[in-house]
Amino acid sequence: MREVQELRAETRAKQGKGPSYQLRRRGFVPGVLYGGKDEPVNVQVEERALSKHFGTGTFLSTLFMLEVGGAKTRVIPRQIQLDPVTDRPVHVDFLRLEAGARIALNIPVHLKGQEVSPGLKRGGVINLVRHEVELYCPVDNIPEFIEGDLSTLDIGDSLHISAFNLPEGVKPVIQSRDFTVATVAPPTTYTEDAPKAAAAAAAPAAGAAPAAGAAPAAGAAAGKAPAKPAAKK
Repeated sequence: MREVQELRAETRAKQGKGPSYQLRRRGFVPGVLYGGKDEPVNVQVEERALSKHFGTGTFLSTLFMLEVGGAKTRVIPRQIQLDPVTDRPVHVDFLRLEAGARIALNIPVHLKGQEVSPGLKRGGVINLVRHEVELYCPVDNIPEFIEGDLSTLDIGDSLHISAFNLPEGVKPVIQSRDFTVATVAPPTTYTEDAPKAAAAAAAPAAGAAPAAGAAPAAGAAAGKAPAKPAAKK
């Protein structure tokens, strides 16, 4: 179960560019709380607290217990707008998560069994096709991550979504095919000296004299050819 973070907000009465600009100058980010059976509520969140969570890189998939006016509501951020110059947050939307609801989220992929994988032991490398998988999750059972097992995979083998043990009620958004999540690829080592050695062996040494009796190379002149006599008029 994913950990729920705490975040405080306040209601805001005024809307529009002017009031929003004044809010940002005071260190707040305007936002909206919507979804569920209740009406949308305009809120404001302290920029410093919001930026702390946004800097984790997983803000849009983090559950929050949002406190507004003393009442706490479980939410998830659905959108955050950034200033194109400063990258500071300028607006945020929160979605209420009611009990029994389902939501589509990108869940990180973790792998295990690397130390015993036959393919990795033979020098293969992990090709993680999907670092995250979009899943339909019950709001009461959102996984922190999903884990795949590489312990039986050899070089050229693939790990598909059907090989993952998903939590109860969790299903992939893509259900039309058993898509690939990771593969064990062949080694991609490259030795710079090998091509050079092969090229040196194929080409004759510069300035080396041809062997006795050997025909001159094509296009090579053995000496100056005698000039043809001028045609008689």
